Amino acid sequence: MSSGGYLNYNSILKLRFSQRVQKISINAGFTCPNRNGRLGFGGCTYCNNQTFIPAYCLPTKSVEQQLEDGIAFFHHKYNAQLYFAYFQSYTSTYSDFENLRNIYAAALSHPKVVGLVVGTRPDCVDDNLLNYFQELAKKYYVMIEYGIESTDNQTLKFINRGHDYHCARAAIEATAARGINVAAHLILGLPGENYPKILAHAAKVSQLPLTALKLHQLQIVRGTKMAQQFAEQPEIFSFYTLDEYIDLCIDFLELTNPNIAIERFISQSPKELLVVPHWGGIKNFEFNHKLIKRMQARATWQGKKFCKLPDGKI
Repeated sequence: MSSGGYLNYNSILKLRFSQRVQKISINAGFTCPNRNGRLGFGGCTYCNNQTFIPAYCLPTKSVEQQLEDGIAFFHHKYNAQLYFAYFQSYTSTYSDFENLRNIYAAALSHPKVVGLVVGTRPDCVDDNLLNYFQELAKKYYVMIEYGIESTDNQTLKFINRGHDYHCARAAIEATAARGINVAAHLILGLPGENYPKILAHAAKVSQLPLTALKLHQLQIVRGTKMAQQFAEQPEIFSFYTLDEYIDLCIDFLELTNPNIAIERFISQSPKELLVVPHWGGIKNFEFNHKLIKRMQARATWQGKKFCKLPDGKI
């Protein structure tokens, strides 16, 4: 446990690597199964990939060029550091196996790249691909990030995820069983999810073999189906103030397995795309500082109320 009252993912990386490690986002031109028609069209209702794609990250560039541009982008801030190739855009395992292997190999060929982080959906991995990641993990740091978004199947249907929570749980367990680092992503405050239901997510995911957890607040982003829903039915949405969200995150942490590292609590979409909520452009480190101070004032810590259930009782 870090001195801040929760297990910070950066502290995990510091134990493994002697230098700072920076993720370099790569857009390899992937799509998603609920965008191209395999499951549906339009994608998840909240999703606009432009909210988190850096300017240097263009699918018209090769993987190698995106890495070089990304390293140049961060080098002026941190002179000595290592890098993870971060495949973040859309579903970064949604292609044939040979193409995936070539793409990942190109990223790992860079001398300063020491690991691979792959963002994907739990319904877009199979045994063949996971076995490949298992082999890579013998030489490199490998993290598979799964978008869970919610543990409630009714919510997953509403946001057009195209899979249920059982699918997410099975993928996470299969990945971890191979000794691969695995992270999960949740959105806190989706329509229809009240405070108790959000906290139930913490209890559920804490029973999973996760390395890390990424959280962020619900944001309404222009160009999404959810933005249209918000304009037509604003009454089905509710949003937390910054202070309310800090307390929500602390309550969430109290129920969270203390062995699961927290990678982030918030995400800030570009100002020109964000509809609501507006929190004054708070940065991640500023939010973390406020949260730690609030945790200290509340004399609490990650896992204070965590309860490990018997096997098979998730």
